[in-house]
Amino acid sequence: MADTEQATLAGGCFWCLEAVFEQVRGVASVVSGYIGGTVPDPSYEQVCAGTTGHAEAVQVTFDPTVVSYTDLLQIFFSVHDPTTLDRQGGDVGTQYRSAIFTHGEAQRSAATRTIAALQEQGLWEGIVTMVQPAPRFFAAEEYHQGYYRTNPGAGYCRAVVGPKVAKFRSAWKDRLRS
Repeated sequence: MADTEQATLAGGCFWCLEAVFEQVRGVASVVSGYIGGTVPDPSYEQVCAGTTGHAEAVQVTFDPTVVSYTDLLQIFFSVHDPTTLDRQGGDVGTQYRSAIFTHGEAQRSAATRTIAALQEQGLWEGIVTMVQPAPRFFAAEEYHQGYYRTNPGAGYCRAVVGPKVAKFRSAWKDRLRS
């Protein structure tokens, strides 16, 4: 891919978002990690304890000539609940917040326009997704990378990640890698 951009998104457990975005045509890579907190290079255990201020997130590197940033945002909003503050299903805490960490003014503008359009359309009532400039992103430990791909039979993957992936694949057939 020639010129790529990055999107950094938090919407609950990073395994769910990573599993979805890995399947999007035009996405070069997806890295699970931590962002938005005060502890440098935190561990999974520290983030799960909820004391670092970090959110579990994914950093998506994509080719904007194949998939737009706005399309990635639309996919993001279709695979998580942006109306629950610091919670996605059974995952509770600020580390599971819904947030868009922007890389520049164009992304900030696209994010705020997308949220306004979703609220205007009545698709979501009371979106709590935060939009803020992206601070430093810390990649999660290696065993988290590609977790669903390498552990599809794990309980959480079967119960939570798999259904989100199936929902995405059904709704976004035109965006799937071939």
